[in-house]
Amino acid sequence: MSDNSAQHRQRMIRKKALVNAAIANADRDKGLLLVLTGNGKGKSSSAFGMVARTLGYGLKAGVLQFIKSRHDTGEEKFLGAQPRVQWQVLGDGFTWDTQNRDEDIASAQHAWKVAQGMLNDASLHLLVLDELTYLLNYSYLDAQQVCADLAARPPMQHVVITGRAAPEYLLRMADTVSEILDVKHAFRDGIRAQQGIDL
Repeated sequence: MSDNSAQHRQRMIRKKALVNAAIANADRDKGLLLVLTGNGKGKSSSAFGMVARTLGYGLKAGVLQFIKSRHDTGEEKFLGAQPRVQWQVLGDGFTWDTQNRDEDIASAQHAWKVAQGMLNDASLHLLVLDELTYLLNYSYLDAQQVCADLAARPPMQHVVITGRAAPEYLLRMADTVSEILDVKHAFRDGIRAQQGIDL
């Protein structure tokens, strides 16, 4: 065995011991609150991947889309047609399209009532609250009420919240936070949204 191979083996032995210790230390189960934020592409896509994982175990999931109003996306066509998925598109479109704050607030409050029902449904293993951060940042919803509803959900229900600029109180409340960075995007080079990639 070469010196490089021997050194590599020793490093991997030490690394395996650290990984095994961390796995042994993780001895609790709980419903997680995950926040996927940042300006980069992939927040909702990541959440929908978790929906697919949930279905792979024969469990139920719910998806509630707050801002988006499209019903022709690939994820809804596929995941929304699955019998163990409750899929609700309750947005009226992006705020620059709607241009009516009062209607946006009314839509958001109606959507949160639907979310409250899902947050009380212990049969849902996973609930995706897609683009919720915008409703909080624009003060369309009462932040204290949202946090209270999230805290009162069934103990083993996992919730994923997506959207840019997640507020600090949501980051503190979350068990896992991922920030998706915007390094480069094809749209800025004049390439329109592509089926199967962007919608």
